[in-house]
Amino acid sequence: MIPNPIDLAPPAQASERTHGGPDGQGVPRHDFSTNSNACGPCPSALAAVAQADASTYPDASYTRLRQQLADFHAVAVQRVVLAASASEFIFRITAMAAQRGVQSVWLPPYSYGDYAQAAHAHHLPHLPRLPHLPDLAGSAPAGLHWSCEPSSPLGGPHAGLSALVDNLDRGSASSLLVLDRAYEPLRLSGALALNAAQLQTVWQLWTPNKALGLTGIRAAYAIAPQGADADIEAMDTLCPSWPIGAHGMALLQAWTQPVAQDWLAGSLDTLRRWKARQLDVCNALGWTCEVSSANFFCAKPALASCLDLQQVLAGLRLRGIKLRDTTSFGLPGQARLAVLGPQSQDALADALKR
Repeated sequence: MIPNPIDLAPPAQASERTHGGPDGQGVPRHDFSTNSNACGPCPSALAAVAQADASTYPDASYTRLRQQLADFHAVAVQRVVLAASASEFIFRITAMAAQRGVQSVWLPPYSYGDYAQAAHAHHLPHLPRLPHLPDLAGSAPAGLHWSCEPSSPLGGPHAGLSALVDNLDRGSASSLLVLDRAYEPLRLSGALALNAAQLQTVWQLWTPNKALGLTGIRAAYAIAPQGADADIEAMDTLCPSWPIGAHGMALLQAWTQPVAQDWLAGSLDTLRRWKARQLDVCNALGWTCEVSSANFFCAKPALASCLDLQQVLAGLRLRGIKLRDTTSFGLPGQARLAVLGPQSQDALADALKR
């Protein structure tokens, strides 16, 4: 039986937002908790950000930036929608979907918490989507659908994504799909299941700051589906003025340049070597590691009977090492580890042995 999300009430309270990275103890010396490119920052992007002119307002229409991004993706410039960050876009498109009459939000079984947070803010029920729901129902259910591939926290494919895209009701204003491509530039193996024609029918959310190793710069953009003029106009109406500052503009402009793309391609070779080594380190410690195609993976630690995962993570944090507890993703009992260099890997192994 397929659950009906319209009959379900959203949770009484939104869960506490959990993120990796710096916390009350400062910046971790060995930060496995965020998925930023450990080879970064990208030199050309860092130089562009350092040279950005913050003394004037950006062009309110972002004419040059939007054209550069359109050329980079070979799409019409009208389809480029800028955002202050991925999270800002998530909340804004959820607001737009609510205005369009969407009655439910469908999430991957394990997913980034802001998808559900945004749904909760607009009193929209949200459910984990069954992997083969289009096959069972004949067509995908109406609503705002979220997908992320490689997924977070597992770093794997989205089961049934191609069928989901093919079964969306294109004529319904209450059927939208957003493909979060935050980790596509950091994919170390495999390939997206969607073809070029399918990609033209979904929203594509891009956040290059992870791939460039500059997550402190908040800037993102999306490529709207073909023919989504009304939705693009609605997203523009909901957008505040100047969503991206000079430094975010510099980052996105650098992203489109061959020198940055060449650096990124080279960094992926390094990350593949580091990932293989890091998996060996974790396996030697007795951890059970999940298969991942990205620059991160989940693992279940081998714990002494007198310890639980929270105690281990807290002890590591005191030693300057931070891992990402995956409970907030809906996956308790595991940790997500970004791929870092050998020095950080050895620090993790040494701390755990102690």
